[in-house]
Amino acid sequence: MRQLLLLLSLITCSLPSQAAEPWFEKLKAEATPEQLYRFLYALPKGGDLHNHLSGGVRSEWMWDAALAQTAHGYTYYTKLRINNCAAYGSNEYGPKPYLLLFVNMQASSYDKLDDCQKSEYKRLQDLNATEKAGWLDSIRLDQPYEGRNEFFGHWARLNDLWRNPYVTADILYRDMQAFGKEGVAYLELQDAPLGYIKPDGSAYVGDEAIDIIRRRLAAADAKATGVEVRFQSTVLRFTPDAEEQLKAMYAFTDQHRDLYVSINLVGREDNDKGYPLRFLPVFREMRKQYPDIKLSIHGGEVDEPNAHIHDTLLLGATRIGHGVNLITDPDMMLLMRNGAYMVEINLISNLMLEYVQNFQQHPFPEYLRTGIPVALSTDDRGMWDSNMTDEYFVAVREFKLSWEEIVQMGRNSLKYSFVQEPVKQKLLKDYEARVGRFAAQFQKKGWDSLKDVKPVSYSFTCKHYQLCLPQE
Repeated sequence: MRQLLLLLSLITCSLPSQAAEPWFEKLKAEATPEQLYRFLYALPKGGDLHNHLSGGVRSEWMWDAALAQTAHGYTYYTKLRINNCAAYGSNEYGPKPYLLLFVNMQASSYDKLDDCQKSEYKRLQDLNATEKAGWLDSIRLDQPYEGRNEFFGHWARLNDLWRNPYVTADILYRDMQAFGKEGVAYLELQDAPLGYIKPDGSAYVGDEAIDIIRRRLAAADAKATGVEVRFQSTVLRFTPDAEEQLKAMYAFTDQHRDLYVSINLVGREDNDKGYPLRFLPVFREMRKQYPDIKLSIHGGEVDEPNAHIHDTLLLGATRIGHGVNLITDPDMMLLMRNGAYMVEINLISNLMLEYVQNFQQHPFPEYLRTGIPVALSTDDRGMWDSNMTDEYFVAVREFKLSWEEIVQMGRNSLKYSFVQEPVKQKLLKDYEARVGRFAAQFQKKGWDSLKDVKPVSYSFTCKHYQLCLPQE
């Protein structure tokens, strides 16, 4: 089998490649960083297949959404000090960390605290300018010493904020707006659809919460963004009850197939309690009950070599999230070439969380140029303070992508999506038409074709490339 794979690999390598588009090579050679960014901002981009909705939230959007919740009866408090209240834990990270500032909770949770704990919190609308700035920075990696551990504590800070379906709906619309302006046509968002709570702390019943999100998606302004949205149901892989969560997500996804198109295991892989093969019996049991539920699963987002990608494919996944350590497994590299499996590439995420020390260490170009299907995605863009254009800018600047490679990745981001087939075919057809028109217009008019484009950037490109453009 190994010899056959090697032979197929050699045959594939011998096939003639397309010549590079000279107009794009000229653009790369002559464009200023600002011009290149404007070009890539306007570029039609297909889809974003690896995007945690809660982590894709810009801090400013979350602030606006949280304060707007008074209209729905919610009030939020945040933790501003630690008063060493008796009988409370000392851990910084975990399900309910005590030594963590800017943890948010709604009034129904706050009312259950004792007086000492209440003294640690303050209503969001009562924060002064310095406190608000701290709150905004608390859910993004804005300091050079902040890395993996700080990042994985962000969800503990969001806490009750992300258990409100109106917050989810508000953020979803802001996401659609921003991605639509960047030329993205499809979002496949990772989200946990269960566990929403009402202002009094009681659970939403049946489809009450999902219907709030559906109504937001159906609104005229959401439709006007031109962005198609589907969801992945997520399971936190290292929790004691993860198997039961997975069973619940299969049942939920099966009942909501129009909107939820796959299941994903999320959470840091260097917590060994979430190892892939732990879930193999459950996936096999679920496949006996539910037909054609797709799997896109985090795999290979670790520093050390291991068999996680092999084992994740064994679970039934057809897309691998991250795949950073695939480069350490030559046999898997061969198996994934020119095949049915795609790697969701998150360049900025892997740098910010220190899975690579610099972009030149990233295996992305090796995957791309040996025929392993890949597509760029944003992962937790709000926490990096970045966007989809930043991913393309990094890829083109660091790895000198050809026009053909750019177009193929956009195509892959739709081809390997889990959206219903008629919608997928329409998205693919529209993408080919959009990207074709874009290239033709630029070749005909040059930079004049982009004179009305006003790119939006955030702090990532400013800090890493000294490219500081207007923000929203």
